[in-house]
Amino acid sequence: LDEPEDSNIKVTGETPYTSAFTFEELNLSPELLKGLYVEMKFEKPSKIQAISLPMILTPPHLDLIAQAHNGSGKTTCFTLGMLSRVDPNLKAPQALCICPTRELAIQNLEVLRKMGKHTGITSECAIPMDSSNYIPINKRAPVIAQVVIGTPGTIKKWMSAKKLGVSNVKILVFDEADHMLAEDGFKDDSLRIMRDIEKMSSHCQVLLFSATFSDTVKNFVSKIKRDHNQLFVKKEELSLESVKQYKVNVPDELSKVLVIKDRILEFGERLGQTIIFVRTRNSASMLHKALVEFGYDVTTIQGALNQAERDKIVKEFKDGLTQVLISTDLLARGFDQQQVNLVINYDLPVKHDNEPDCEVYLHRIGRAGRFGRKGAVFNLLCGDMDQMIISKIENHFDSKIAEVPDNEEDFKAALRSAGL
Repeated sequence: LDEPEDSNIKVTGETPYTSAFTFEELNLSPELLKGLYVEMKFEKPSKIQAISLPMILTPPHLDLIAQAHNGSGKTTCFTLGMLSRVDPNLKAPQALCICPTRELAIQNLEVLRKMGKHTGITSECAIPMDSSNYIPINKRAPVIAQVVIGTPGTIKKWMSAKKLGVSNVKILVFDEADHMLAEDGFKDDSLRIMRDIEKMSSHCQVLLFSATFSDTVKNFVSKIKRDHNQLFVKKEELSLESVKQYKVNVPDELSKVLVIKDRILEFGERLGQTIIFVRTRNSASMLHKALVEFGYDVTTIQGALNQAERDKIVKEFKDGLTQVLISTDLLARGFDQQQVNLVINYDLPVKHDNEPDCEVYLHRIGRAGRFGRKGAVFNLLCGDMDQMIISKIENHFDSKIAEVPDNEEDFKAALRSAGL
């Protein structure tokens, strides 16, 4: 697979590290190498892996703050980091990974189990349980899994109840770290977990991984973390080269539905799967109903669903049973589905003050064209407000988004030029 060229990866801090061109250079166990080659079917480290893995795996195991493109293989970096630091003979938690959503936690656990299949390393998911299979915390057995991946609330709860001991934890990972440390994210829980582990465990390496890092988070991190390595990609390099972005002007909301039906889904004959992002649950159910009436096989995921339903929908989509998924921003982050090559922004991502949310935009478009595959993003614009938002997004990434006139030929040409 060709990956996006992370040509502008900037490393700060004194680095005595040499990039790893093969996995063998990293002194991994034979069981782990087997997982990489046989289970994961990897051939060689991607660019971000070549640079970051030596930093993660070489003593004195300095902390690492790493930012990399969506779809560049950052999950492998920290998963491999966790698996290689665990002592398989010590039956106690030694690695923790904290994620903003249960979907991401489940997905990361699946990657870890696949990669670590031959190592015998045990793992557990710490996520909120549905009432049907809920066990009160005081009745739970203490955690003996060697790797725990979960959401901050549940991990903090297990730690407070002394069910999750952290005295042997050697490596703590924050996936989507910008979200985990942002004021309106999980900052308090994340900090509490980090501090509690530092109290109990003499040297715990902290890895912060994300596709975006706002300046607030960068400053925050530089205050709290001691000696650490940093790896950043320049801002304008972040918009994904292999994904073609388009904007389509429509007069009203019904026209948005018709553009999706008659133009995009109709002509993308070679389309894999499509994710349509909407702002609210109401838009989600309205669009769902409309597309189903037109005969499309559509599923919708949003926060109001219970956890079993959310898991089932994600699984069906990942297994290719449904072609079109409508989602609120729940899935904008970290959701990895290789077959998605079309993202439609039914609503543009905005913050509460109606300013564009450029980071969410980047995460959304990163769902298409994973690992350098071809992909297209269509932004549906209705009214002056949308025009203003999209132009601010263009300015932020310093790139122009091509406009597609609403007619058959132009859509066919746009899809063709995106390789679809």
